[in-house]
Amino acid sequence: MKTNYHRYEETAALLKSIAHPVRICIIMNLNRKKECNVTTMKCGLDLPQSTISTHLAVLREIGVVETVRKGTEIYYRLRDEQIVQLLIKAGANEK
Repeated sequence: MKTNYHRYEETAALLKSIAHPVRICIIMNLNRKKECNVTTMKCGLDLPQSTISTHLAVLREIGVVETVRKGTEIYYRLRDEQIVQLLIKAGANEK
């Protein structure tokens, strides 16, 4: 077996970054709603806006979400919906 595990560092970083219940919830909700702003997420998640913004920043940094400006508001959406398939296979089915 080869020990060239360095080639998997980017994948490991992505998986570590999404491995948080709030981030998984954000991803699954964005998949369902297609795009959403922080204010709407705050109501649905019942968390402080600063907490949601912190989680969104992590997801944005790793390229899971992207932003779209509409007037004065910023909306978030998934960049690639394949991440949802990974989460569903890992057991994140919405029931």
